[in-house]
Order: sequence, then structure tokens, then C-alpha cells
Amino acid sequence: MVVARFIERVHFMSKASTATRTTKKAARTKGATKPKAATKTASAPRAESKQSQLIAMLKQPDGATIVEIAKALDWQPHTVRGAIAGALKKKLGLNVESEKVDDRGRVYRLAE
Repeated sequence: MVVARFIERVHFMSKASTATRTTKKAARTKGATKPKAATKTASAPRAESKQSQLIAMLKQPDGATIVEIAKALDWQPHTVRGAIAGALKKKLGLNVESEKVDDRGRVYRLAE
């Protein structure tokens, strides 16, 4: 008796999943296409975010060093370098210049 109920339940479940599979397959083959995703556009960061603080530091005429940025944002130096390379250069498309200054070390600033 218990085995018969189990077999009925399994048979019922397999029918439902087969019906679902055929419905999904039919929807795919009828030429239904998904709408294309909109292209990503770089948006300006929020005013209070750490990324916007980083941009503000790099916009200064004197620029900023990795150590100065890390101290101001409470980040590790490798995080600062990653944010400059990834978020600013690659994602936002900003042109970040660096130059070696004798008393400060390597200074980063946004090119205009």
C-alpha cells in the first residue's frame, strides 16, 4: 500500500516536470527572444561614498599618494591601488596620472 502511493506520487511528479519542460522548450522554439540588456553607462558616484572621496583627493592640484589615500579612507594600500586601477580607470574611464615627487613619493592625480 505504501509502495503504491509512493509510485503514484513519483509518477505524478514526473508528469508535471515533463509538462513543464515541454512548455519551456516550446517557448524557446517559437522565436521568443529576450530583450537585450541596456548598455552600461558610467554613473557618477554618490557624494558621500569613499569612491567620491577618492576622486576628490585625486582632483586636488597636489594629487595624493597611496599612503595619504589609505589613511584618509581607512583602506589598505592594495585596496587603494585596486580602486584606482579598477573602479576609476576601467569602469569610470578616468585618466589617472602618476609622477614621482622627491619628498612625497609617487603622487596620483586625475588628468584633465
